[in-house]
Amino acid sequence: MSESTEAAVVERARKTAAAAELVVVKAGTNSLTDESSHLDPARIDKLVDDVQDLRAAGKAVIVVSSGAVGAGIGRMQLSADDLQTQQALSTIGQSRLMRAYTESFDRYETTVAQILISEDDLRVPPRFANLRQTIEQLVAWDVVPIINENDALATAELRIGDNDMIAAGVTVGVEADLLVTLTDVDGVFTQNPREEPTAERVPAVTTQYTDVEQMVAASSREEFGGMLTKIRGARDVAEAGVPAIITACAAPEVLARVATAEPVGTIFVPTTLLV
Repeated sequence: MSESTEAAVVERARKTAAAAELVVVKAGTNSLTDESSHLDPARIDKLVDDVQDLRAAGKAVIVVSSGAVGAGIGRMQLSADDLQTQQALSTIGQSRLMRAYTESFDRYETTVAQILISEDDLRVPPRFANLRQTIEQLVAWDVVPIINENDALATAELRIGDNDMIAAGVTVGVEADLLVTLTDVDGVFTQNPREEPTAERVPAVTTQYTDVEQMVAASSREEFGGMLTKIRGARDVAEAGVPAIITACAAPEVLARVATAEPVGTIFVPTTLLV
């Protein structure tokens, strides 16, 4: 693919993302908590403000939110070194997380709904059919579904990044038009931008999935999750014909800019635009 052709395809992908009617927004723990793992009202309000920008543009939004374990750690001031402790802390953090979301969305007189799921809810057809029907009804009522993994009952799934794959599964399963993954860095970089000042942002991923995954894996210190699972989730979505964007939660009016086709973060071009 020539540079001019690729540039045109990327621009089409941005316009496709901007035209999305149903958007899945995934927010990670670092987008919602401060350095001591306490829920940060300013960060939550920022996320909600951005979601409301999409809703004001006539789009429906589903939020996939991490943060329950982190909020529990902040509340109890305990370390979460084992699965049992993580599960117990998640039950404390989840209630606080939903209260924070409810209070923030109340500023816009917007109702939210909590949905706790496991990977089986995405993989087992009858269970997913029920999940999809619930989500569709909530969206029809103009309610914002807030989905999180059911950490209290999770076993092997309770790993960093699992919600990235849940967000991808929900996006494809409910036939959403766009996935935006918000994180603490502005997209995919050639190296770890926190450690390497020469790291460069990758503005778009078209067909170079393997190269990007290998590049990120080489600079990642996390055994599970992190940027690598965000890339894999975005790839799953793009291969299903839906654009996906990884970008910074702290970027000003980030979702409003997505809705106007402005280049932000890293966009994964749907494979349907590459043929």
